[in-house]
Amino acid sequence: DEEEDYMSDLFIKQDVRPGLPMVRRVKEAIQKEEKQKEANEKNRQKSIKEEEKERRDLVLSSALGNENKGFALLQKMGYKSGQALGKSGEGIVEPIPLNIKTGRSGLGHEELKKRKAEEKLENYRQKLHMKKQANEQAADQFRIRFKTKQEERKMEGDLRKSQRACQQLDMQKDISVPKETWFWIEPEEEDKKDEEDKEDECTSSDLSVSEKLHILTAYLREEHFYCIWCGTTYEDSEDLSSNCPGDSAADHD
Repeated sequence: DEEEDYMSDLFIKQDVRPGLPMVRRVKEAIQKEEKQKEANEKNRQKSIKEEEKERRDLVLSSALGNENKGFALLQKMGYKSGQALGKSGEGIVEPIPLNIKTGRSGLGHEELKKRKAEEKLENYRQKLHMKKQANEQAADQFRIRFKTKQEERKMEGDLRKSQRACQQLDMQKDISVPKETWFWIEPEEEDKKDEEDKEDECTSSDLSVSEKLHILTAYLREEHFYCIWCGTTYEDSEDLSSNCPGDSAADHD
């Protein structure tokens, strides 16, 4: 194909309306490219593998004829084309298909690749499962810690409430010194004490909040017949035991 002469009459007589020449030129260029591809495909010399594949496909697509010795023997034994094998016709109709191996890998390579892919997928699933379990465990631990902190804050509030009640009830009985230093709420401003006194105080009250709460509520019940959860002072121990649900917050829930 020769290039167009832009000084020829054919070029001068072309339609020059806006937009039309460009569209036509694009279409012509596409058609020219397609024709060139078709020509290259026809002129291209096929590789040995392609020629072998074409011959193999041609042979496999054609039915066996009388020139085939095996088919000729079957016909002598009464076999007809399209008939199933076997005395009662329960066998196969078509020959066993060929599994052509064209690659250079050894036998069993495809099975090995398949097994490795399955193992990789299984490992990925196990990782996802382990990650999910770890996330669930972390969430459970967070909920436990959060619940524990809530319970600790609640116990601290109950302890302060018990300390105020203990101080008030002790003073009503003219008790000027608490049985234990932590039975009453300590004032915000205290006289300075010696370091040894502070160490002795820390060791004497080295108890957890729950232990302090249990000891103090027992003291209030025994000494003053008072229950912090009921908020009631009973007449005596018999009245307390018969009308109070119990000596813990769980019993009052």
